[in-house]
Amino acid sequence: MATAKRAPAGAAVLRTDITVAIRDAVMYELAEVGYGRLSIEAVARRAGVGKTAIYRRWSNKLEMVLEIVSDVAGRSVPLPDTGSFAGDLQLIMMIVSRALQHRIASQIIPDLMAEAARNPQIAETLQTALRTHQQAVGEKLVGQAVARGELPADTDPDVAVDLILGPLYWRLAVSRSKPDPEYLEKLMTAVTAALRHS
Repeated sequence: MATAKRAPAGAAVLRTDITVAIRDAVMYELAEVGYGRLSIEAVARRAGVGKTAIYRRWSNKLEMVLEIVSDVAGRSVPLPDTGSFAGDLQLIMMIVSRALQHRIASQIIPDLMAEAARNPQIAETLQTALRTHQQAVGEKLVGQAVARGELPADTDPDVAVDLILGPLYWRLAVSRSKPDPEYLEKLMTAVTAALRHS
């Protein structure tokens, strides 16, 4: 009687390691050469795997990049309750500033935003992932402040997140100028005043 072949111990871990290596390779390749010049061959070489390992997971470059970038963009940022809107605002600005200044993110984000203007699938994927994440952050940030009586009950979480993230994105990803503590303090004051009187 034939017995079913069992995968060797650790095979699942090995497959997970390969997927992680490919995902890391995609991010590094995107940062170095951009989406337009990224190739399956280069990703495989960087990850130390054969092209078949990639094609077993994704059917083409676009599908691979969309899934990986969507996963990264949609990761939730832990936002604990610091006890005040000012503290929460300072924390989220610090997290976003650091993320946008990360050496890989600072290369990938502008490239993918430019690519999104040419490719509707990339645009839709980025928009969906980012908007879902922003809504969660906005609802928690504003919800906490409203519960403490720091913001009006009708404060719009989407507007709040746009007011917070818009200037930071402009500074770090578009004009490429690092905001100093004084700028962040002024931005916090302006955002708080706008939301309290909205």
